Amino acid sequence: MSNDNTNSKVAFPRPPVLFCDFDGTITLSDNIVAVMKHFNPPGWETIVSDIVGGRKSLQVGVGEMFALFPSSMKQEVTDYILTTAGIRAGFPELLQWCKDHDVPFYVTSGGIDFFIEPLLAPFGIPADHIYCNGSDFSGDGIRITWPHECDDECANGACGMCKTTVIRRFPRDEYFRILIGDSITDFEGAKLVDLVFSRSHLTDRCIELGLPHIPFDTFHDIIRHLEQGGISS
Repeated sequence: MSNDNTNSKVAFPRPPVLFCDFDGTITLSDNIVAVMKHFNPPGWETIVSDIVGGRKSLQVGVGEMFALFPSSMKQEVTDYILTTAGIRAGFPELLQWCKDHDVPFYVTSGGIDFFIEPLLAPFGIPADHIYCNGSDFSGDGIRITWPHECDDECANGACGMCKTTVIRRFPRDEYFRILIGDSITDFEGAKLVDLVFSRSHLTDRCIELGLPHIPFDTFHDIIRHLEQGGISS
C-alpha cells in the first residue's frame, strides 16, 4: 500500500486536497430544492428566482426559504431527505481512495447540518472535515446559522457557507486543489482551484470561463482520473 501511495502522489505537482459539494454532487439531487418542491411553502419559488437572478444572495435566500417552515417540522423535513436522497455511486470508494493515499477530503456544502450530518454519518467523515451551514430550532421558525462566513478576500460577501474561504486555507503553492461540484455554490471556488470535476451547471460555467475541468457522472469516474494524476484522457 505504501508504494501505491507514493506512486499516486508523484502524479500530482503538489499534494492533492479535495473539496466536495454535497447537494447534487454527493447526493443525486439538490435536497433543498427537493424539500421546497415537496412541502411547497408559499413564496419559496420567488426566493429561488431572486437567488438565480442575482437579486438576493445565497445567504439571504436560503435563510428566507427555511424560515417558511415552523421549527416543529424539523423531524418531518429530516425524514423526508433521509428517505429520498440517494448517494451517488462510488462515494464510499472515493473516500477509501483518499484514505489509502493520504489525500485530505473536505465536504464543502451550502446545505444545512440537520440533514447533511445524518446522511453522512455512515461514512465516517471527521466532523471538522464537513463545512456546512447550521440550524436553530429554538424559535417558531427554522433559523439558519452561518458558522463559515466569507473572509475579507471573498468578492461575494454573503455566501453563507463560503467555499472560497475554506479553499484559501490551503495555499496554492503547497497544495493541488481539486473541487468537485455541480452548481451555483461552486462557481467561485472553481476559479481558485487547479482542477474541477464538474456536473450540470458547473460544467457549463467552466466551459464559459475556460477553466480546467473534467465532467463526471459517478465518483468512479473521479477515482479513475485521480489515479492518472487528474489528467482528462
